[in-house]
Amino acid sequence: MTDETRTREAHGAEGRTPSDFTDDRGQAPEPPRPDFLPAEEAVPSHGEQPRNDGWSQLGGPPGQGRWGQAPQGGAEQPRPDDRGGQPGPVAHPGQSGWGDPSGRARQDTAVFGPPAGPPPPPSQAFGMGPGWAPPPGGYAGAGYAGAAAPGRRGPRTSTLVVLAVVIALLASTLGSVGTYLLTRPSLSDRDPSFTLGKAPTGSNSRPPESIAGVAARVLPSVVSLAVDGGTSASTGSGFLIKGGYVVTNNHVVAAAAPGGEIQIQFSNRKSTSARIIGRDPESDLAVVKPEETFGAPEISLGNSDNVVVGDPVVAIGSPLGLVGTVTSGIVSSLNRPVQAGEENSSDTTWLSAIQTDAAINPGNSGGPLVNANGEVIGVNSAIATLGRSAGGQSGSIGLGFAIPVNHARRIAEELVSTGVAKKSRIGITIDQTYQGAGVRIDSEVKQGTRPVEPDGPADKAGLKPGDVILEINGTVVQDSTELIALIRNKAPGEKLVIKFQRGGQEKTATVTVGAAAAQPTPAPRPS
Repeated sequence: MTDETRTREAHGAEGRTPSDFTDDRGQAPEPPRPDFLPAEEAVPSHGEQPRNDGWSQLGGPPGQGRWGQAPQGGAEQPRPDDRGGQPGPVAHPGQSGWGDPSGRARQDTAVFGPPAGPPPPPSQAFGMGPGWAPPPGGYAGAGYAGAAAPGRRGPRTSTLVVLAVVIALLASTLGSVGTYLLTRPSLSDRDPSFTLGKAPTGSNSRPPESIAGVAARVLPSVVSLAVDGGTSASTGSGFLIKGGYVVTNNHVVAAAAPGGEIQIQFSNRKSTSARIIGRDPESDLAVVKPEETFGAPEISLGNSDNVVVGDPVVAIGSPLGLVGTVTSGIVSSLNRPVQAGEENSSDTTWLSAIQTDAAINPGNSGGPLVNANGEVIGVNSAIATLGRSAGGQSGSIGLGFAIPVNHARRIAEELVSTGVAKKSRIGITIDQTYQGAGVRIDSEVKQGTRPVEPDGPADKAGLKPGDVILEINGTVVQDSTELIALIRNKAPGEKLVIKFQRGGQEKTATVTVGAAAAQPTPAPRPS
């Protein structure tokens, strides 16, 4: 070979080292290992030593017999080396070598069986390039018994974790699918003939004393008002009384007083315009006249003097524009003093009101508060709120107030008859600086007004400046607001039994309620 160095030309013309070769130190090399021979062939006879030249595994080199024998019938003929080296032996025709170049089958081709053991490396063979030598450990992979292969390592921990996660996800998915398949409605669960039957027979009529019965009787007489004053607008409720008039609150229609418009809608959803007949800011009551009533019935008025705490009541109106809303509750208190508006102004209202826990909200104003008989016992007018410090809740908190119907009856009659309402008075001025029990009459003239009006109702009953009023008709008076509300809730000509204190002694006087001089109803102040 051209890439190897030949060290002993005399002994290896063919690139082999004789088995009897002795090295320079006079020692013979180790005996050669046995060659690999075909399983069908025996060891060469005639005393010929096996060749240990590295070619026995692959077949004889060119120019030799089948198993390293010289060709029969002649000596080797030299032939020029195609690489420019020394001439090599030439195989004679008809003799075995590397095979016929034509590819025809040779009858003397040897058949090799599997080797009996691991192939040793050829003794003193020259290298044939990378990958030629047998792999370390022998040909175990090719069926040869060689060195034991290194033990295979188990799977890594990360692989096991990933495998466990995949198994868990697969199990979860299969479980979910199985649950769905077991619980899903099947076509067999459908029953084309399935039915729940007809609704039970019954009636929508209710006992007259029930809330539903009361509402059925009262709702046709309750109306909803929409007021447009140009610069302001409002909504509220009202109820139809005798003569086709509608009673409502003054603060509902006040915006239309200068010339605004009022639209009234009845329970049958028919609407018509209306005009103001009269209004009384002091009592917060007003009467309007619709153009049409569409056959709506008038409502029944009851007697507020017969009302007691705990009576069931029903409030009907249009809170927040929700027409025909019905709420129910009880009478929570009587003669509850309520002041609306600014004190000592022309539109200040003092009410000795009926308190109820029936839900009343903005828009309920002017609507009726009725008893179990469907009779009006009050006109819903005001609600108490928590105020800004408590969150500013302006809706119902269960504290609603209604003007007693007896007071509303009188005011409505006067407004329809004369256009104005009389204002009840007893002819005294009140000391606002007094902090004791009851209400004390002023003891000095203020702004040209005497504490007790000369020849007025209080003067005629014997009351004097400085007297402290303790009770009116058996009701303990706690402050000036309550005293004014109780007096203005009475009609002129009614009698009041007043218990008062003078000089440390309690006395009693009977006062007949008078009326203040009639004055034109003031126009509402611009907002």
